[in-house]
Amino acid sequence: MNTLKFYPKKLRETYERNIKNAGIKIPPEKYHNSVFRISVIVMIISSSLFYFLKINMLYSPLVFILMNIFFYLKVSMKASARVKNMEKIFPDVISLMASNLRSGITIDKAFLLSARPEFEPLDKEILKTGKEIATGKDIIYALKSMSDRINSEKISKVIMLITSGLKTGGNISDLLDQTSRNMKEKEIIEKKTASSILMYVIFIFAAVGMGAPVLFGLSSVLVEIVIGLTSRMPELSSSQMDLPFTFSEISISLNFIIYFSIIFMIITDFVSSMVIGLVNKGEGKAGLNLFLPLVVLSLGIFFVVRTLLSKILLDAMSLF
Repeated sequence: MNTLKFYPKKLRETYERNIKNAGIKIPPEKYHNSVFRISVIVMIISSSLFYFLKINMLYSPLVFILMNIFFYLKVSMKASARVKNMEKIFPDVISLMASNLRSGITIDKAFLLSARPEFEPLDKEILKTGKEIATGKDIIYALKSMSDRINSEKISKVIMLITSGLKTGGNISDLLDQTSRNMKEKEIIEKKTASSILMYVIFIFAAVGMGAPVLFGLSSVLVEIVIGLTSRMPELSSSQMDLPFTFSEISISLNFIIYFSIIFMIITDFVSSMVIGLVNKGEGKAGLNLFLPLVVLSLGIFFVVRTLLSKILLDAMSLF
């Protein structure tokens, strides 16, 4: 059974492409079937725990969904990291290819000789393309096939430039050499840009990881104090106080405030990690590796601040 069929067509195609780009050797269908089985096993185990802990069993499907989301994001991030690594290596590959062409080697041999182990994981794609060209496949079609397999916008544009040069009959070695230099210059500019936006990343991380938990912890303690005061205050009518409102006990629960704060912080951490990834790497999912550290930091500060302020303020209130 192919469990990938349960996904919408567009999402299924993206998932399959990410599995291939992540360097996973087994077919996408078999990989997702194993993910599906693991998710079902975890759901069954969690259902048993929920039953013994007397937790609502409706949370079990949520565990299954979260497991599938986890594996999807894991594959997506692995695929992105692998493609980024290929993009980083690609200027050196085409520079070596240009040197091989200048020495009088044919273009198919130039491809094969450029497939060095230090260019891993791009070496396998270059070797495959070189073999396709050597066995009689049209060079332009072989390069386009390589571009489709890698699925990198940056590499696709370079290959499009190379194929255009081949069609017009230009000096391919000079074209490759110039393209390699341009890609390396662009990489240097991107690194300078990343260093200039580092302060924005630090600000977002500090505001979400430290500022928000402190404010949430303070607000939850203040709500607790107000609830305690109103519960001890006798209800007064508007005629007694000569006011257009009455004082009565607050019906809101302290647990609701705490749970709301925790959920809101987790959602904020997720969105902020995506924003950091988008600002820093140009891709939202690149910041998901900061999500768990942000959650641990924000929840830890929240409970520490709440415990300290609750102890200090409530002890002070007990003196009056």
